[in-house]
Amino acid sequence: MYFAALLARTEDGWEASDTELLDNVETLSDLADLAREASAEDDTVLVLIEQEDAWFGVVRIDGEDDPRIYVSDAAAAARSSYGEILLTDELLGREPGDDGPDLDALDLDGTEDGEDEDDGEDDDAPSAEAVPHSPVGDAEVLDDLGVSAKELRSLDEDALTAIAEALGASEVLETVR
Repeated sequence: MYFAALLARTEDGWEASDTELLDNVETLSDLADLAREASAEDDTVLVLIEQEDAWFGVVRIDGEDDPRIYVSDAAAAARSSYGEILLTDELLGREPGDDGPDLDALDLDGTEDGEDEDDGEDDDAPSAEAVPHSPVGDAEVLDDLGVSAKELRSLDEDALTAIAEALGASEVLETVR
């Protein structure tokens, strides 16, 4: 189950709207355009996305600036249509066009079909193609709004609720939940 909402900062506080991203959005650029439309001015707009206890993402759009993105678990998000929108090559540290491993061939634990988790290889060795089971992106995306990078990285269940509380937007977020 997914939940996605737009939070637009206005002079009067935060305004929230829910959105069906998959109906309107196919790329990060589409998502940024949708967020900009939610703001009457060039105010800050946050797109909050979560998949039940698996991962959450925050996309921040400030006017015409490039979106700033944080994803709590890249590997979990990579298996999701919402996550695929957020996980750009740049965010994953890949060269454009390098699709990395075939994510459809991976089991939920990140191993290839039929492959044992402990295959004797050095699992600590970084792989340029692997999608990490860890946060990716700009952990400081909400610093100036009251959620430090350390706090953001420590969130898990009910992350969007915790973020909304820190922003003073929990009531407006609950109206669209």
